[in-house]
Amino acid sequence: MNSNIVSVDWLNQNLEKPEIIILDVRLRYDPTSSELDDLRIKGARIFDLENDFSDKNSQFPNTLPSPGQFENSCRKLGINKSSIIVVYDHPGIYVSPRVWWMFKVMGHRNVRVLDGGFPEWKKAGYITEKVVGIKYETGNFKADFNPDMVVNFEGISENLKSRKALVIDARSSDRFHSLVPEPRKELRRGNIPNSINIPYETVLKDGKFKSPNELKEVFLELETERRPLVFSCGSGVTACIVLMASEMSLQNENKVYDGSWTEYAQVAD
Repeated sequence: MNSNIVSVDWLNQNLEKPEIIILDVRLRYDPTSSELDDLRIKGARIFDLENDFSDKNSQFPNTLPSPGQFENSCRKLGINKSSIIVVYDHPGIYVSPRVWWMFKVMGHRNVRVLDGGFPEWKKAGYITEKVVGIKYETGNFKADFNPDMVVNFEGISENLKSRKALVIDARSSDRFHSLVPEPRKELRRGNIPNSINIPYETVLKDGKFKSPNELKEVFLELETERRPLVFSCGSGVTACIVLMASEMSLQNENKVYDGSWTEYAQVAD
């Protein structure tokens, strides 16, 4: 296995291994809707990002949950400390790197993203099944939170003075340069001062990550800087795509600004 991703061929060959837990991540999931009729990879477990794995008390979307909430939600899915986790999503590569990053933040290193996600799995003709509600045997997952992988608003504000870290914004170029309105109603346009823009689509091709050599070209100007990198976007989701791509080609320390532009635009003067 690659340190970050696995292919659909690899997953198909290892599908029945009991230590492997496959997570089907849904950004917006309603268990009472017709989405229950959707297909999933055989044996996959629904990872409900919005309801079970986000801080519902936060005023900002997709906020990282507390270690206790993350641990309990993982245990309900039958995840153990020894589990090998493979996470995928339905657009190809979109939400799955966020989940990969969350597990890393919570101290679980044995997690991979399925390159190409569900579209690649179906394209290969591998087995799928209908989504049904299942209660799993409680796992023994243990969260070990690493605060060094997360930046909050105060950290971003301090960095405006120190310029120690480079902030990379994964939103589209038009959003970064204030050429189009933000998708969230009444959220002001703009970007974090001194940040640079690497739209998340830049590191993808045909729903998969670009090759290591192609990613080196994307990050070429950053390779020699060795500055810590802070990744941001609209709400901390697509930032993780570019962060993950950077790990495939750079040695820089990296973090995610969890509140991202949604928080910054509302809190900063």
